[in-house]
Order: sequence, then structure tokens, then C-alpha cells
Amino acid sequence: MVTELVASQLSPPSADMVKVSNLTKIYKGNIKAVDGVSFSISEGEVFGLLGPNGAGKTTTLHMLATILKPTGGEAKVNGFDVVKQPGKVRESIGIVFQDPSSDELLTGYENLKMHALMYGVPSSIRRQRIDEVLQLVDLTDRRNDLLKHYSGGMRRRLEIARGLLHRPKVLFLDEPTLGLDPQTREHIWEYIERLVKEERLSIIITTHYMDEADKLCDRIAIIDHGVVVVNDTPGELKRRLGGDIIKIRMKTPNLPMLESFPYVKEIEARGEEITLTVEEAGSHIQEILGVIGKVDSVDLRPPTLSDVFLKYTGRQYQEQGGGGN
Repeated sequence: MVTELVASQLSPPSADMVKVSNLTKIYKGNIKAVDGVSFSISEGEVFGLLGPNGAGKTTTLHMLATILKPTGGEAKVNGFDVVKQPGKVRESIGIVFQDPSSDELLTGYENLKMHALMYGVPSSIRRQRIDEVLQLVDLTDRRNDLLKHYSGGMRRRLEIARGLLHRPKVLFLDEPTLGLDPQTREHIWEYIERLVKEERLSIIITTHYMDEADKLCDRIAIIDHGVVVVNDTPGELKRRLGGDIIKIRMKTPNLPMLESFPYVKEIEARGEEITLTVEEAGSHIQEILGVIGKVDSVDLRPPTLSDVFLKYTGRQYQEQGGGGN
């Protein structure tokens, strides 16, 4: 049933905008897509869900959005239970999934009007809300253009505008900049940061771009095999690695000598490439190169979220999207 309430009129009984406790999804054959996931998200927080394809990210989002029913555990969005109060949850959220769902035979304005009607945005404020979100994503001058004439970046911005139209408390962004060029991606980042600042939105974002997660997210949870393996701020996750990263390419490394250095915290050898995690690497690199033997190349850099992902999942994070849960 269409309600005349918009999400801005809902008052959450909980301080956490999203609270997930032991959330589980089991498919036929006892396949656990999500296995006891727990986390919480505060008002105005951008929370990242990272993981390989098939790790459980999208399944988790679908349960929070009431698209899938959990097998076990509990999840509340804006204080409302996703199983017991799905209608209230849907009024509280905006969704921008990676597969575009707007109608390219309609104009930008018509797409937004159709969405407003579906969500029961009162006619007295409908046009005002459409004007506001179009202005927010810089599409006012293209409002009457058919969507099929929009660029990829403009379509993503319209999808974000549509997700905001009914004034949600929580916005789900599933791969929001997938396939966009670097300049357009940065523009989308600016819109997201502005939303959090001006609208006090809580945002859950999945992405395959580590620079995107590092820039936007206040906290990040890495999911692997349906389990949250780590959950912290990007800065703390990188600090936990214990030092800088040195990558060395060479034929015959002297690994036993490297293992004897107390400031070398971790060694990973793959073929002719060695990756070292080293405390105060700048002070020790000369000593390392002095004992390791003849090298072909050396790269010294601070740790990145890609290094964090590799540590906790054992896999490189591929900058590609789709095809998994």
C-alpha cells in the first residue's frame, strides 16, 4: 500500500541507523552466502562493504533492502526490523544498484516523477523535491532530455537523485562509479561527500575501487566467504599491517637473512617478486638491499587498502564489478 509519509518524517527509535546482528542467509544445499555478519552504522557515516565476488556483499545489501529474507539473525534499518517491518524499512532507504533501472525512453524529470509516485511523495511537495535533487546532482539543465541522450556519468547521477527523492535516512550505493572515467568518478565522489554533509545521510557502499573506498568510507568491513573478517577505519586497517611495503624483483633472494631482521614483519614470495612489510622502511632499505643479493627492481611505498585486502583474504582485489554476491 502506498503511504503518504516520506522517510524524513520517520523517527528512528535507535541511535544506530543500521544495526546488523548475526545476519545469515543459507540457500538450498546448505550453502551459506552470509554467515553471522554483524556491524552497525551511525547517522552521517559512510560504511564500505568490500570483498571478492561471491563473498556475500550483495546478498547482505539485499537483505537490508528487504529484497531477500534472512535465514537467521536480525537487522534493523532506521530502527525498523527488515523482516517484521519491511514497509517502514523501504520508506527509510534509497537504493542505487550497479545495474541501471531508469527508463531511457523517458526524460530525466519523468523518471523522477514516476519514482515519486511509486513512493507516495505527496503531490504538494513532489515538484519541489524533484527540483531539489536535480539541482543537487547538477542535472537541472538536462531535466527534459531523454535519458538515452545522457552520458554514463549523467545516468549514475540521475540514479542517485532518484534514490534521494523520498528523503531516505540510509542510501545503498552498489558499485556507484563502475565503468566511469576517472574524472566522472571524482565528480560522483564529490556528490556523495556533499550528501553526507548536507543531508546527514548514512551510506552503505560497495566498490571494487580501493581509492574510492579509501576516500569515501569512514569505516570498512571486509567480507570473505560470508564472514566479516575485519572492520575498522581505512587508516587503522593500513596501520595494522605494521609498516611500509617494499616490493623487490630478483632471481635468488636471501630469504633466511631477511627473516632475521626484527623490523621485517612479513615476507611474501611469489615467483621472482618478494613483498616485505617493514617498520620504518626508509631507514632500513639500504641494509635489506645489502644482504638480499642482486635485484632487478625495488619499489617502496606506504600500505594501501589493496594490501589490507590481500592480507585478510589472500587474494588481490580486482577492479571489476558484477557477477557475484
